[in-house]
Amino acid sequence: MAILEIEALSKRFGGLAAVDALSFSVEAGEIRGLIGPNGAGKTTTFNVIGGFYAPTSGRVVYRGRDISGLPAHRIAALGLVRTFQASLLFHEMTVLENVLVGRHLHAPVGLWDALTGRNRAVERAAEAKAIAVLETMGLAERRDEGTVNLPHGMQRALGIAIALAAEPKLLMLDEPFTGMNAEETRVMMGHIETVRRSGVTVLLVEHDMQAVMGLCDRITVLNFGRLLAEGTPGEIRRHPDVIEAYLGTAV
Repeated sequence: MAILEIEALSKRFGGLAAVDALSFSVEAGEIRGLIGPNGAGKTTTFNVIGGFYAPTSGRVVYRGRDISGLPAHRIAALGLVRTFQASLLFHEMTVLENVLVGRHLHAPVGLWDALTGRNRAVERAAEAKAIAVLETMGLAERRDEGTVNLPHGMQRALGIAIALAAEPKLLMLDEPFTGMNAEETRVMMGHIETVRRSGVTVLLVEHDMQAVMGLCDRITVLNFGRLLAEGTPGEIRRHPDVIEAYLGTAV
């Protein structure tokens, strides 16, 4: 069953069609890759799905609901959460405090809760959830450290942990392997698999083809804002149009 359906989606900036009549769907429980050359429209597609841009035409349907044009905070509240190419961390806070920020966006404390003391129970529940998320991402042992002390791969993992604290049903990852060495990439692949096993569907944009081919169930390929190809990693690595437009050689 599709958790996300993109129907004839277009986004234009003046005369430029960054996304042009794009249609694809993401099945619940899968890891789906969204790849293509620079300028293919991947990030714009993410921004439209996540509510940062309104579509020029077409629809974004999430869990059977048309969310086209809804603001980003409302889409996130529905369980569709995204990360960004650059990790947006609060470096003056600890690792745990960063995840608690993401958690409080999901479960804010009101004035009445604060006056009656109910917020203490909310705080304890939020901390328990945050620690569980840190365990998923391999960061629990470093929860009291400042984020500036984390190596690059762990900072990227923390960015995902903050998103997971909001309890997404669909997590969109924007280049999660950027700047990683081979070992960091291997560890991150394991974390993303763990996220999927927890019941979260994953849609990721990524240029690291070894990670994409080793992680994704299916891959959607864009070129000039349009759908170029779609299939399993084996089908995509052998697809002549994908090789010509993007891969250059079979991966």
